[in-house]
Amino acid sequence: MATDSNKFQAIIAHCKEYGFIFPSSEIYDGLGAVYDYGQWGAELKKNIKDHWWHSMTRMYENIVGIDAAIFMHPTTWKASGHVDNFSDPMIDNKDSNKRYRVDHLIEAKASELEGEGHAEQAEILLKQMDELLAADDLAGLRTLIETNRIACAVSGTVNWTDVRQFNLMFSTEFGAVSSDTEDNKIYLRPETAQGIFVNFLNVQKTGRMKIPFGIAQIGKAFRNEIVARQFIFRMREFEQMEMQFFVRPGTQKQWYEFWKEERMKWHLALGISPDKYRFHDHVKLAHYADAACDIEYDFPIGFKEVEGIHSRTDFDLKQHQEFSKKKMQYFDNDIDPETGKPYGNYIPYVVETSIGVDRTVMLLLSEAYEEQDLSTEERADSRVVLKLPAKLAPIKLAVLPLVKKDGLPEIARGILDDCKAHFKCFYEEKDTIGKRYRRMDALGTPFCVTVDHQSKEDGTVTIRYRDTMQQERVPLASLREMVLREIA
Repeated sequence: MATDSNKFQAIIAHCKEYGFIFPSSEIYDGLGAVYDYGQWGAELKKNIKDHWWHSMTRMYENIVGIDAAIFMHPTTWKASGHVDNFSDPMIDNKDSNKRYRVDHLIEAKASELEGEGHAEQAEILLKQMDELLAADDLAGLRTLIETNRIACAVSGTVNWTDVRQFNLMFSTEFGAVSSDTEDNKIYLRPETAQGIFVNFLNVQKTGRMKIPFGIAQIGKAFRNEIVARQFIFRMREFEQMEMQFFVRPGTQKQWYEFWKEERMKWHLALGISPDKYRFHDHVKLAHYADAACDIEYDFPIGFKEVEGIHSRTDFDLKQHQEFSKKKMQYFDNDIDPETGKPYGNYIPYVVETSIGVDRTVMLLLSEAYEEQDLSTEERADSRVVLKLPAKLAPIKLAVLPLVKKDGLPEIARGILDDCKAHFKCFYEEKDTIGKRYRRMDALGTPFCVTVDHQSKEDGTVTIRYRDTMQQERVPLASLREMVLREIA
């Protein structure tokens, strides 16, 4: 697992310097594992969400979208298993009183071993961890940590407590009056999927949906991660893009394989090399799944999960039927070739695709970030560039008058007015044209158009391409359509 901590830290610094991502509440020294998206990060994030939403709800005729509330009836989380099962094994160091997620502690040791040239030992350690996690062997996990002398980063000791499970849901009180009872206790949702499941029949009936069909949603989720780290990769408040696909029982494995392939196609269509992705099958399946895998991307911090594809069986709908006493069944008129009769009533099975918005932002920034040495024999030069896909870039076109006089700003403003209703534009007059180009490179702007004195004479402008830095003269009148073609 090759890592590049210098690049990772450079990306974090770049995000803050150029208005992509800031530590939340920074003037009060921040809040752990919570981040705010700045002006360009918010644009990038919205573009990602729009792209995913378009690909799910428009490119598939049998998938529709909803927007469910964050607050849900507390019985929802009892039915889903989150109250009893949504926990992670944690361990405390008795000397520092610092708490760690067990898998993170062991993974960090494996990375250390690999960095020292002991790749085989690292692989064995991770395999042992996976087997113990799959068996819920908490005592074995503690023994593994102690046997391998895995020390606390703060105290440097291996004086550990027993491994215990900690629930990750945030709870709060609903209504104006606080109470010591459980009557008004609710949770911030730890996933968006349950909002889809409880609305299954509402959508199916009002949309006259026929199985197989999907329901998509983008929304916030909250998890009280004890060890949240690695910038926006693991946060306590994050956003998910999920789709639950309802299928006939017995066909779930076929649809599971279908969505594995479809979702990988979506990632590769971003222009990223297949070598940067891999599938990782789950060793330990969640209580609701009969198959599960992750799509992992090779971040500067190593291969990490970006998206999960899960065959959730009929667990969720069956649980909600049991706890709510409301039928969650679908009547299937299609003819069963074995019996010659309609399939009839059944609780559908579900195949889920779930991708993290924030992790996708981090993926694109990791893929796009480059530090380039442009030095020649005559002079030293360099640039930082974000080679973001043009359709996802925060700014599509920068409009730059060469000077702030001679009527050039007026022509530039005309270009801005003609284009800004169609895609995000940015206008700037300050500094030399070279410095402005460099700023736009650092923001990932794919196209810069410069208005100069020749523009007044023949109606042409200079367009500059971010990735190659090549420039060409194009008719001002065709500029808008040219950019629209490139960002489609």
